Amino acid sequence: MEADTVVKEKFFIVIRGKSKKGFCRGCIGRVEAETQRGELMGLLYCGGSSAGSPKKGGIVRREDTYPLTRHQAQLLLFVSSTSRRLELLCNPQLFTAICELSQDDLVVVKHKKGHLPALVKNLMQIGRKENKDDLHMLGFEVEFVDSDRNLSSKKPAPLPLFSAADVVQVVPSYSVPLGLHWRDGQCGGLNRKAVTRINSMPNIGSRGRQVRENHTEQSVTQSQSPSTSHVPLEVGSMVEVVSNSGITVYGVIRWLGVLGGKTDEWAGIELDYEVNGCSDGKYGSQRYFTCKGNRALFVPVTKCSPDSRFVSSSTERETPKPTETPPDLPFEDSEEDAPPIPESEALSLLVGKMKGIQGHVNSCYLDATLFSLFSSSVTLDNICQKPADTKQPITCTLRKIINRLRRQGIVPAESVMNFRKQLGCDTFRTEEKDPEEFITVLFQKVLCVEPLLKLRSRGETSQGAYTFQIFLEKEQMAQMPTVQQLLDKSCLSCDLKFEEMPSCLIVQMPRFGNKYKMFSHIIPSTELDITDLLYNSPRECFVCGHLAEHECLQCLPDRKLQPGRIKQYCTTCNTQVHAHPSRQGHSPKALAVPAEVPTDAPVPKHMMELFAVLCIQTSHYVSFVKYSPDPHSWLFFDSMADRCGDDQSGYNIPEIRACPELGDFLSQSEEEQARANPSHAPELVRRLLCDSYMFLYQNPATPLSKPNPQEP
Repeated sequence: MEADTVVKEKFFIVIRGKSKKGFCRGCIGRVEAETQRGELMGLLYCGGSSAGSPKKGGIVRREDTYPLTRHQAQLLLFVSSTSRRLELLCNPQLFTAICELSQDDLVVVKHKKGHLPALVKNLMQIGRKENKDDLHMLGFEVEFVDSDRNLSSKKPAPLPLFSAADVVQVVPSYSVPLGLHWRDGQCGGLNRKAVTRINSMPNIGSRGRQVRENHTEQSVTQSQSPSTSHVPLEVGSMVEVVSNSGITVYGVIRWLGVLGGKTDEWAGIELDYEVNGCSDGKYGSQRYFTCKGNRALFVPVTKCSPDSRFVSSSTERETPKPTETPPDLPFEDSEEDAPPIPESEALSLLVGKMKGIQGHVNSCYLDATLFSLFSSSVTLDNICQKPADTKQPITCTLRKIINRLRRQGIVPAESVMNFRKQLGCDTFRTEEKDPEEFITVLFQKVLCVEPLLKLRSRGETSQGAYTFQIFLEKEQMAQMPTVQQLLDKSCLSCDLKFEEMPSCLIVQMPRFGNKYKMFSHIIPSTELDITDLLYNSPRECFVCGHLAEHECLQCLPDRKLQPGRIKQYCTTCNTQVHAHPSRQGHSPKALAVPAEVPTDAPVPKHMMELFAVLCIQTSHYVSFVKYSPDPHSWLFFDSMADRCGDDQSGYNIPEIRACPELGDFLSQSEEEQARANPSHAPELVRRLLCDSYMFLYQNPATPLSKPNPQEP
């Protein structure tokens, strides 16, 4: 193979592609030459104990690599896990800040005791350089800072060494309060083999010092700046708070309101990292939201300021901006389809930022729907497991998205955009859509799957549907109905029955986009009993439990007969119930009773389980997904929870949060739920009650129905 271009001091990391001639995903190399076919020939650095010397040469396609500077390559080499290297690359703002660290910069590092604030003291070279091709690894010596703003080292001692992947946050220099002077750290003799201290850190006296020098004259301006002091804060706002120890902490407002025993407004903030003394979302004995332990901080809202890392001001202070979008996290699809994420791995794989499906250009409706359907449920899996067909490349694309979500916990926007382009309509690429429109196009026109539901109206022939739209008059229901009540009433009012037990039932609430909703709050039913909604299926008498032969729509709201539940009776009970003066005007309807069913035989129940909820607020869709049988195993997903950079050059940051408080609410009885005041509920519970749009139920005992018989 002929090499025609020689390049010096160019490094790269392999981000995709199968192992080929020495290179694999996550490994780091140095370009030695480029072939006429555009492939890179280079030296391979493996990391670990042999990081200094290149292992061997290799060949890799240029499009399967991501370019690195020498400094970046050295920092990543000290990260032993190739997957952690790639995850760090997917957060370019953090990685850029790590590469620019100066001495005495304040960082937060991942430690066995949690996330701890520390000062960077030295940049360390690891490994011996015995020939010109060797490459040192680079790590950081840090000195921990205790809660009283003092350095934690009491006696000179070896400083702990951390890799770039251990740094979870870089605190900007201008966030360090005035008058705070860190004393010089004293380092004892290091007994580390092949570790060398670099006398000077990179960028000392440049960016960090300039910001500090400008801080004095900026401080008064910043404290009075209308751009920060009068910005309205709301749930979801990114804020910063200066702690009593003088350290600035950052987080997202998860709750706003008046705490018990307080009179002014307070904010519940989920911090970016753990801080001793913080909670998991509780204040006292009351839970206001849920997050990881030692991350919930409650302060008066007047103590909060907009996160200065993302706020532009009239001063010369630099606001970090992304210089590029994150590289596409490498993924190699295997022949075997990934099963739903097991309960034991769900939280570690999914919870956090840059998790789930990354949103881009009005894609939230699609992101939330795909995450709800496929992250934890197997009900619809077989639509992606049909043999690959060159005429149906979208099936393969969807399959890769699902496998990537289940194996890596993150699907980049580029992968989803490829899927959107294959949906057959240009508007799916850029315009806002409703989930029901996407579901119909996906199942019917793209995947050629027969309707999920078969509905029979007034005894006529059945018709197919992919979702069930609730139709009824508001006056027919209570102020805060359950999904069970809405479904029962809608079916009876429209004289609809399910011809067979569905494998997946998607119930659409009576609301239209973000402009109209019939009910201000709707209570989720964790189980749907559709026994009484099945056509020509045995049903039990509401009173005595024997085989029912009559059904009465007028009895539905009767307060003496458990209002909101379908009423059907055997012949004896039908006569007795309608002998009451208030029911003599009712018109019960005879039911079709299977001849082979004994009148005293027990009637089996047909139940469906809630596994996901789609919500909409101000044209933005999010979802709640249940990832295991445990009643508290709920996740909240937002594909556009945050944004890095501006509208032109930035990108959305998806986020998944654990939501066990939803399980607390759903575990209550219907009576307790009906009496609850939604305005006092935790943030995410309140959001689900107010903004629910679609409820997704599955029949755990039955796989999805067959492929469309019309499909060739």
